[in-house]
Amino acid sequence: MELQKAERRQAVIKMGLQGPSGSGKTYSALLLAYGLVKDWDKIVVVDSENHSADLYAHLGDYSVVTIGPPFSPAKYIEAIELCEAAGMEVIIIDSISHEWDGSGGIIDVHSNMMGNSFTNWSKVTPMHNSFVNKILQSPAHIIATIRSKQDYVLSERNGKVVPEKVGLKGVTRDGMDYELTIVFDIDIKHHATASKDRTGLFSDKPAIIITEATGAMIKDWCMSGFKVSDIETEIEQTTSIDGLRHIFQKYPEYRKRIEPAIYRRKAQIETLAAVVTP
Repeated sequence: MELQKAERRQAVIKMGLQGPSGSGKTYSALLLAYGLVKDWDKIVVVDSENHSADLYAHLGDYSVVTIGPPFSPAKYIEAIELCEAAGMEVIIIDSISHEWDGSGGIIDVHSNMMGNSFTNWSKVTPMHNSFVNKILQSPAHIIATIRSKQDYVLSERNGKVVPEKVGLKGVTRDGMDYELTIVFDIDIKHHATASKDRTGLFSDKPAIIITEATGAMIKDWCMSGFKVSDIETEIEQTTSIDGLRHIFQKYPEYRKRIEPAIYRRKAQIETLAAVVTP
């Protein structure tokens, strides 16, 4: 445990596109992805939407991983790991709503469990948390689409309790938007507004139509911070194993990328120590 100065670091984006059917979530996600990396070969769609990703094959030669029920968190995690192993730089998960409210998803599993309903949440919540953590810790950009549906609250009118429409709500666990850097709400006319934006690029701005240029803006923000090459220089200048351990713990989001340099420098330090030791 130690105090450190806050600093902007290069980042991979974790974002959500939320909207009703027909709002253009998949199409918008593909445009954002291309704007981020400018290479269709580095883009993959994890498709749980009955092959909807194939509808936009004319855009470019991106890859697709199709998954079907049961839509368990473990299946999503397996798909993400497959994409990472293939070297994909942008993973579009279309959509994450099935993990929560699909056949074999969290709600389905919970409703079929025996015993106390409240107690059973303590058994399924870790499954969902593992899925969320996989998204957050992935070295790839993640764009998650989220279905939305009409939300209601109960109101009292003329002595009667009646449901009242209060707008659209994303079909995923409450609080999922807090985990993401940007969340765009897309309406049926394809206009997108940022309901969550840690980048400051889109907050308090008029609605936009998402294009490749939107992805390029996000890429510039991601690249504007601390660089991995700076970490690698820090590794090369370190003269002790404890120093390497400190660097590894200091940059958890870059561990997979700096691990080879850490091991290489560790071997060099150990070799030098063996030479110096009589």
